[in-house]
Amino acid sequence: MNRSNFLASSTFRLTLLYVVLFTVSVLLLFSFIYWSSVRYMAIQSDAAIRTEIQALAERYESRGVPGLRRLILDRITRQQPTGSSLYLLSDPLGRPIVGNISRWPQVAPKDGWFNFNLDTSDRDEPGLHPARARRFQLTGGFQLLVGQDIHELKSAQRRIITALSWGVILTVLLGLAGGFFISRKMLTRLEVINETSQRIIAGELDQRVPMSSRQDEFDRLSSNLNQMLDQIQELMDGIRQVSDNIAHDLKTPLFRLRQKLESLTSGTSPDPAASLNLQDALAEADRLLNLFNALLRIARLESESARTIKRSLPLSDLVRDVAELYEPLSDEKHQHLSVNVQTPVAILADRDMLFQALANLVDNAVKYTPEGGYIWLTVTAEASSGVVTVCDSGPGIAPAEREKVFQRFYRADVSRSTPGNGLGLSLVRAVVHLHNGKLALLDNDPGLCIQVALPRILNDLKP
Repeated sequence: MNRSNFLASSTFRLTLLYVVLFTVSVLLLFSFIYWSSVRYMAIQSDAAIRTEIQALAERYESRGVPGLRRLILDRITRQQPTGSSLYLLSDPLGRPIVGNISRWPQVAPKDGWFNFNLDTSDRDEPGLHPARARRFQLTGGFQLLVGQDIHELKSAQRRIITALSWGVILTVLLGLAGGFFISRKMLTRLEVINETSQRIIAGELDQRVPMSSRQDEFDRLSSNLNQMLDQIQELMDGIRQVSDNIAHDLKTPLFRLRQKLESLTSGTSPDPAASLNLQDALAEADRLLNLFNALLRIARLESESARTIKRSLPLSDLVRDVAELYEPLSDEKHQHLSVNVQTPVAILADRDMLFQALANLVDNAVKYTPEGGYIWLTVTAEASSGVVTVCDSGPGIAPAEREKVFQRFYRADVSRSTPGNGLGLSLVRAVVHLHNGKLALLDNDPGLCIQVALPRILNDLKP
């Protein structure tokens, strides 16, 4: 599967949308978890500070400054050297009495709380640690500062952010991987339907969408499509069979009628007008016989029931023979008919069938190219095919009609005033399809180019 087609597919876009929505949901969930965790830890830390202040204030009220001093020293002594509790007791003049910090924070309090950086050069991890403390005014003018080193709290918050970030990244990666896998599975099954449709469009009307044993929604879709294709093919076969039966049943009586008309014209007719009418009737009978013969020939080719004897033949020789056949007609209209063989190519084909198909193309080019116009027949070689291009300087075919001209009896507006039955290109398509080739109609500006690409025999001809 083409990468650009996969990236432009609706399943991939739906996958991206799903990943975005899921990622946003995870971000909102993780943000709530982070906010709840951080807020809980901050509340717990502030509650611990308030509880400590309450205990110290009660000691001060019961035993005064000496008792409070001994309690603070006891708390400082009992905690580890890297403990997080901070204490400072100062006199009414602001001079420190006891504590494990040497001075008051040099920042303005906010709602009674100090948020400052604590110098920890005397600890195992020297540096500046974030700290949070609260001041309490004691009776007698003494001031008490109680706080905590919240370095570990901030570290825990950073670890939570890191963990949640990795969680989001893994969510996105797993979502993309899962979406990619699901998209590939869906596109693979849809691609099977598309490939079958392309083969049906190319003329393989017996193709059907394969089904699995799971009987899921794709299998139900495939079953409905196959039933629809069966119905369409049955209707098309019915229409084709009707036209083929009509051609087959009327061919014999028309041939007998022509023989009787011919026998009448062979005799002596005293009336010149009657003789002329018989000649016109003979011409009309010939036209009808040719029409029915063409219908039956197309029917045999499309059903692949025609016996084909394929032999290796130089494509350039075949094209030159066709051009030689139509050169007198081209000269009558003062047209310039030329053959250009760029690379000798050999193909495996039924010479008579392919000759008839190319003759129909050249016949149309001569018929619709005005006097003094140009007709080019070109033979080129591609990687796996030989290509014959028939170009003319005629009126061309409108893009909207290029698929219709291969239908039986269809004639474009520019060709309705000229003789014909609208079966020539139908026969060409049937012959090319029988040889596993491809047809393409291109602009010649002015005029039309028809390309016939046929499988070539590699390394068999030298320039």
